[in-house]
Amino acid sequence: MLKLTIVMPCYNEGTRIYRNIIETLTQVEKFQDSFRLLVVNDGSTDETESEIRRAMATDSRVGLITYKDNKGKGYAVRRGIMSAKSEYVAFLDADLELPPYLLDSFMKKIEGESETGSKVGIVIGSKMHPDSQVEYPPLRKIMSTGYYIFLKIVFGLSLRDTQTGIKLFRTDIAQEISKYCRCKGYSFDIEMLAIADKLRKTKKDNDFTIEEMPVVVNFSRNKDNKSKIKMRSVFVMVRDTLRIKMYVSKLGF
Repeated sequence: MLKLTIVMPCYNEGTRIYRNIIETLTQVEKFQDSFRLLVVNDGSTDETESEIRRAMATDSRVGLITYKDNKGKGYAVRRGIMSAKSEYVAFLDADLELPPYLLDSFMKKIEGESETGSKVGIVIGSKMHPDSQVEYPPLRKIMSTGYYIFLKIVFGLSLRDTQTGIKLFRTDIAQEISKYCRCKGYSFDIEMLAIADKLRKTKKDNDFTIEEMPVVVNFSRNKDNKSKIKMRSVFVMVRDTLRIKMYVSKLGF
């Protein structure tokens, strides 16, 4: 069986997706020789699909899921997860602000034991981990901290960060969680983790244990490629988070 599938959702990344695919392959092959990079083209309107196909022609480890209409990052990630045929599945942002080599330490963590001695089913990147190296604008840092406090109040999760765009799952765990997910947008991370936490508590199954790992983040977007986080996006995330809370609280396992 294939060891690892890396799901990379993307939307209108045509100017850099080929370069970032090749860079991902270069970094990951240094620590993992059994992997596939599955790129999900979320209804892009630029040359993203053709650039992904160019990468596929270069390296057989690159796979593609594509569809016409933009459905949101959460939908794209779940499409990739449900298509994975490997022992582990990760997802990684296409902009590579989070370097793919981080998955090396994530793999070591998930194949070992948690700090409590139990098996780990989910490993997530955390910008708030004390060992993280984070360099990004003050406004974005304030927004991230504010959302962390908001999530703490709403869900009571012990996690310091739920939104960092690099996560690794045992594939069976990820697919079990995904069956209950319905959020298509940027709030899908908290939905997945909230459902995982409820499954762990309800089923008393430590396979759904979540561990946080440090990350290296470089805010690399230039003035022509600004962060996609706008005030409207913040409003939508808060609204979606409250909806997720209501939805998860009603789930019966």
